[in-house]
Amino acid sequence: MFAPVSNTNGWGRNVARFICKHAVGYFPITLHVEDYDAFDPNTAYVFGYEPHCAMPLGLWVVAAPMGFMPLPKMKILASSARQIWTWLGLVPASRKNFSYYLGAGYSCAVVPGGLREMRYMDHEPDSEVAFIRSRKGFVRIAIQTGCPLVPVFCFGQDRVYNWWRPGSNLLVKIAGVLKAPAIVFWGKFGTFIPFRLPMHVFVGRPIEVTKNNQPTMDEINEVHKKFVMALQELFNKHKYKAGCPNLQLQVI
Repeated sequence: MFAPVSNTNGWGRNVARFICKHAVGYFPITLHVEDYDAFDPNTAYVFGYEPHCAMPLGLWVVAAPMGFMPLPKMKILASSARQIWTWLGLVPASRKNFSYYLGAGYSCAVVPGGLREMRYMDHEPDSEVAFIRSRKGFVRIAIQTGCPLVPVFCFGQDRVYNWWRPGSNLLVKIAGVLKAPAIVFWGKFGTFIPFRLPMHVFVGRPIEVTKNNQPTMDEINEVHKKFVMALQELFNKHKYKAGCPNLQLQVI
């Protein structure tokens, strides 16, 4: 009731910086950027982050309050963004918000696989899933706004929560209709406090796109293919550094 609504409020931003700092240090989360010089502070970028897992907690490290990325304006699009999240730079994920903030010069981070990716998660220790083959909306908006695409992958995120998925397809479908997680997950002592395990977030080089307000499906498919290949290359290149040499990425 008494929290300031504006995400530019100084008190709110101080709270956000405090939360981000301690959240990143808790696991900890380490950010690896392949080429800082490839980013122009005056350009807006579309960051495609994978995987989603139970919660995409690795996104903390690229949140605006951390200031790790050489970009002055950053937003994270999430399925639900309450007041505390808006201070952290999160906004509700919608096509309108996505286009608006890119047009206003904000870089935007999205999780293409989204909640639906949870349906394909498994408990195999050497397997990770990225549900992006059919997820092309973020590519379309990147082309329409002329914003370069950036592949991002987080290693270790799948271990910070235990999870269980109902065997009933009906329950999974109901969860999809309600836009709710298709799994039940828990951390320490059966709570939502995640387990304290290290994560490594790798940011690849930007993929340039040619601006087109009305891109054809061929154009969208071509850029989407480049993104998928770049994400796979990012994964295979850095999985050894992340301490996951046997991990395999399933792109579905």
